[in-house]
Amino acid sequence: MNMPVRRLPLTAALAALLVLPACKREAPSPAAPVPTPAPQAARTADPVAPAPGGDAQVPALRVQTIDGGTFDLAERRGKWVVVNFWATWCSPCLKEMPELSALDAMREHIDVIGLAYEETTPEAMRAFLEERPVVYPIALVDVFDPPADFETPRGLPVTYLIAPDGRVAKRYTGPVTAAQLEAEIAAAGGPRPG
Repeated sequence: MNMPVRRLPLTAALAALLVLPACKREAPSPAAPVPTPAPQAARTADPVAPAPGGDAQVPALRVQTIDGGTFDLAERRGKWVVVNFWATWCSPCLKEMPELSALDAMREHIDVIGLAYEETTPEAMRAFLEERPVVYPIALVDVFDPPADFETPRGLPVTYLIAPDGRVAKRYTGPVTAAQLEAEIAAAGGPRPG
């Protein structure tokens, strides 16, 4: 006896697709296994491992920003630096932008750099930032040639907290808050939020 096959309506299938994580990327090669994040990955720091060809402990980063400037991580020694990989299509990334902007504006000992990890043009990014302005600099990152001293993001956002001596203090996978970053800075002996 043949059972009739039930088909999902097209709208139900589309709704199921929308539930999938919007900020995950495919691994660049099938040879590289993608680690499964811990359930608390969005709120905890990941151990820092050197990127291929780079030193993750004291990373170098020199990028052109979309406003025509240059951001050089080495020139920020003496300050805490937040290096945030993000994209315009990533909802958690957009949610953390205002908080990172306020952190950059309100704390003299902290600088933030946003690395837009997507294929877009400077003009399109400028137009996007007119709608969602931030006070920190933004640079476009080539998704096929990301900064060598940082791991290639497998999902977004990914945030690195760089200590005043230039070393990576923490790497966060998933959204991060200003409170988390300030707590980590205070725990490392930096200024306490006040």
